[in-house]
Formats: sequence, C-alpha cells, structure tokens
Amino acid sequence: MSNTIINEVVEQLRTLPDNLQQEVLRFTKKLNISSKQGIPGKNLLQFAGVISHEDLEIMRQAIESDCEQVDLNEW
Repeated sequence: MSNTIINEVVEQLRTLPDNLQQEVLRFTKKLNISSKQGIPGKNLLQFAGVISHEDLEIMRQAIESDCEQVDLNEW
C-alpha cells in the first residue's frame, strides 16, 4: 500500500468534522470486509443445477419486484 495515499487520506480526514470522520471510518471498515468475502467459483461448481427451475423463477421474480431498490442511507 502506498504511504503517499495513506498520508493524503489522513490529511483530508484532519480537515473533516468528527461526524464525517466517523462516516469515513465506517466506510473503510465496510470496504475491508467486502474485499475479504467470497469463494472462488470453481469451489461452487459442485452446487450447479441443484436449485430447480421453478425455485429459480420464484427467486428471479422476488428480486425484480422487491430487491431492485437502492438504500441511499446505507453509507
């Protein structure tokens, strides 16, 4: 990791009020967690075809009707 970038971020943080510094801290923690999650696809191949077409259709419909929303307050 580049110390130049870290130093620049720290300098920018110093100019922010406490509440925004807390927001940046929460954001960086989320980034750190999300970058460490996941399983390589080759490890999941054993599950290919396990879910029925009917269940997949139910999931697709639920995603389209309920999940295509963005929570702008998440961050």
